[in-house]
Amino acid sequence: MRVHHVIFVIAALLVGLGLKQYFFPPLAAQAEIPASPTASMNVLQMHVDHPNGNDLPVERMHDMSFIFDSE
Repeated sequence: MRVHHVIFVIAALLVGLGLKQYFFPPLAAQAEIPASPTASMNVLQMHVDHPNGNDLPVERMHDMSFIFDSE
């Protein structure tokens, strides 16, 4: 008897999901293309357009992440 109830509940869920998909189909995504250029920067284009090739400025840092005590 319990197996019939489980089968009925699963069938009801599947029918309900199918009806929801039929009456409320998923909306297509709309791409937002800005009309004016944005303030963001294309790093790849910066590398391509730079006059000195690979001589872009590099920030040097003194990384001490893995400094161990000598004791």
